[in-house]
Amino acid sequence: MFVRDWLARRAVLSRDKLAIIDLTSGAELTYRQLDERATRLANYLRQTMKVQSGDRIAVLATNRAEILETFFAAAKLTAVLVPLNYRLTASELGYILEDCQPKVMLFEKAFASMVDELRKSTIINHTIAFDDDHAAGVCYQQALADASSTQIEVEAFDSEMPVLIIYTSGTTGHPKGAVLSHRMIAWNSINTNLAWDIVSTDITTVHAPLFHTGGFNVLTLPLLHIGASIRIMSNFDAAHVLEIIEQHRCTIFFGVPTMFQMMLEAPRFATTDFSSVRYFISGGAPCPLPLIEAYQQRGVSFVQGYGLTEVGPNCFKLGLEDAVRKAGSVGLPMLHSAARIVDADGCGNDVAQGEIGELWLRGGHVCSGYWRDEAATEAALCDGWFHTGDLARQDEEGYYYIAGRTKDMIISGGENIYPAEVEAVLHAHPAISDAALIGIPDLKWGEVPVAAVILRHAATPVEIIEFCATRLARYKLPKRIFFVKEFPLSASGKVLKRTLKEYIEKELLSASS
Repeated sequence: MFVRDWLARRAVLSRDKLAIIDLTSGAELTYRQLDERATRLANYLRQTMKVQSGDRIAVLATNRAEILETFFAAAKLTAVLVPLNYRLTASELGYILEDCQPKVMLFEKAFASMVDELRKSTIINHTIAFDDDHAAGVCYQQALADASSTQIEVEAFDSEMPVLIIYTSGTTGHPKGAVLSHRMIAWNSINTNLAWDIVSTDITTVHAPLFHTGGFNVLTLPLLHIGASIRIMSNFDAAHVLEIIEQHRCTIFFGVPTMFQMMLEAPRFATTDFSSVRYFISGGAPCPLPLIEAYQQRGVSFVQGYGLTEVGPNCFKLGLEDAVRKAGSVGLPMLHSAARIVDADGCGNDVAQGEIGELWLRGGHVCSGYWRDEAATEAALCDGWFHTGDLARQDEEGYYYIAGRTKDMIISGGENIYPAEVEAVLHAHPAISDAALIGIPDLKWGEVPVAAVILRHAATPVEIIEFCATRLARYKLPKRIFFVKEFPLSASGKVLKRTLKEYIEKELLSASS
């Protein structure tokens, strides 16, 4: 059975249990208080702003308790939350807003000027300001005070109704909205809590951005589902994270390898008390063995996993006992997750053990497709199997390894960067006739994007990067520009990016020697 308003059920079962501490505002909420605030917001949205089932509710803010309150309010109404990436430019956000057409936008004052700009070019019917001292729009706290605390009832509910849309960068240059249903959220929690032995006494930090599946769905919702406790940080800061782990006696912690590396390099790492931590969870990219060993020397073990916004994201688990023995593996499928590795010719035949093919996943934790994009949905979903686009293999014991990405996606510090999106911006520069983006290894970020361009007329690397900076989020910007006369091409005219990458890495090696 799927429960639309499971927070209300949790508020009964764990009435006075501490659910959330917002480390920025200092707010502490029990499950009863969290449910009451979400209920008041839902009533305000329904009665004052006429939000109905299926309407989208956008939020533009750094991590804060109000984002989760808004999520649960949306779930109560069978509306849909769309958390926006605050690192994007106005033009990037404008595309997303035109695509999802939210009825309401909630925001914090740091992004007030961005909201004002967006309202000039996109349709936003209503706004709510989280911060009391912001004069524009409805005040969030006042809205809650004015609203009823009567529990929400809806005319109809189906577990396939969407509750969350998370936008990911698209391989065609435009972001796509992954549609996450009530059913998907529930099954991800079930898989996560069973596989990682999560219990109601667990405590974790929420430091990954809540516009990202890593912020919402790796640990946050599963822990709230089971009645555990979270500490919300506005953003990731290595020294602050170490401080919070020690002070709040955190028991589990999720991060991407870049985060773990930054924590390792922080001065207080050597003295941080990790005695409360049962394990760290690493995801987003393969975790290097030296990093795992460095933490083990401090008495902390790793579990590793794999997933993506559209599936889970928690689909695999590599247990503590295998962290070193199977370093590089993402482990085995979680209890309610099915996996296949199929041939690359599109026939859907399973490859032999040890061979590389495309990873397909199936289960209740699979998304419903992409928002208003039938072509992308049909390409990704077939007979319940989600085609991840990632290449994988199995070893002789059945453990899975990710071998590469068929979509040329670059992962830098846990953020996905799709070359087509950046290349489209580069191609818009008047001095550039052609461009290609590749990822090169980086000790801190795992990978960083660099661009190779063919010029029409003179331009400097600084000019090109500044041009991109007005159109792309900072993490997507090429870190280096290489000028080439021509690209290595296949017989069909496609750029041979592996060959191009080898050339650029040789150039970098030569320059450093």
